[in-house]
Amino acid sequence: MSSDLPVLVFYDERTLQHSPEISHPFLPGRLQRRVKRIIEELDYKWDYPEHPGRLSAIKAKLDDDPIPRVVLRTGERATRTQLARVHTSRYLDSIFDLRGKMAWLDEDTTAISPKSVEAASVAAGTAIAAVEAVVRGEAAGAFALVRPPGHHAEPTRARGFCLFNNVAVACTHAQAKLGCRRVLVVDWDAHHGNGTQEIFWADPSVLFFDVHRAAPFYPGSGDLDETGAGLGAGYTVNVPLPAGTGDQALVRAFEEILVPAADAFRPDLVLVSAGFDWHRNDLGGNVTENGFAMLTAIVRRIARQHCAGRLAFVLEGGYDLDSLSDGVHAVLRTLAGQEPSPIVECGVPEVEAAIEFHQDAFTDDPDGDGDD
Repeated sequence: MSSDLPVLVFYDERTLQHSPEISHPFLPGRLQRRVKRIIEELDYKWDYPEHPGRLSAIKAKLDDDPIPRVVLRTGERATRTQLARVHTSRYLDSIFDLRGKMAWLDEDTTAISPKSVEAASVAAGTAIAAVEAVVRGEAAGAFALVRPPGHHAEPTRARGFCLFNNVAVACTHAQAKLGCRRVLVVDWDAHHGNGTQEIFWADPSVLFFDVHRAAPFYPGSGDLDETGAGLGAGYTVNVPLPAGTGDQALVRAFEEILVPAADAFRPDLVLVSAGFDWHRNDLGGNVTENGFAMLTAIVRRIARQHCAGRLAFVLEGGYDLDSLSDGVHAVLRTLAGQEPSPIVECGVPEVEAAIEFHQDAFTDDPDGDGDD
């Protein structure tokens, strides 16, 4: 793939219209009352974590610190046909009936505001636009900056802030319309991509690889022995990890599990569900910006080896605004050609500097001249 191609970032302000506010009165019903009771029992003020400021922070970072070769494009709205490759007609009917309304969709705090269905449709369509750009050879890589996120959304259910499964919609579009027979979906969000796993559970044309914080961390799925079923047996690869997981563990999981799996699978397209809540300033683990850059370099190498560099990212989670925007920036710098630094365990450079500073402090020769 030509190094002169741009890295395309898809950003559409329509996705900012999804803005649930827990102070607003939602549609009456048992679920609304149940969620309200849960929130009232919390010991601290709870605000909806998946808010428009997440994308605004990323956009501000790109505006303040532009990356050469990174070009912004607007997104598109997904059609019902595109969504229906992943979600049932009954589910789509129920979601589209909620246009213009506020409602709780699941007691795990999934809620919508009047423009949320429009935003979710644009999020899924923008993921498709990113895939089309890389498959058609228009970009050296693409990143769909979208919300609401998607990897928890199941065929018949909204979950975990997710309405439509954006990466699954993009994957099935690539297979149906762009000639991609085998698709590798890599999910590095700290939360397990339960929805994506369910959608492709019995599908041997999709290899789903997920590194996530182990249960009971939300949503509690993604054990090692969850490997698919039927024709899809063996095509789901889960790597559940503990809370303190950092750069070295994730990189090793990618190099020693993902890379050989990809070599055996030989994908026509690589998609990444990119969440940034593994970051040490967020809630998932102890990953740094350079760790995300290293993961990007690995999936880029896989894409170059197997599918002419066809690589697209779709934003998932990440709720600390600084680490989210810095993490996305690190991914884009890597896609644009900047090589990540070697992985170093947190604190080691500082300890080495301290050793050098103090190494002569406690010798028997205070003058340092070697005389007895």
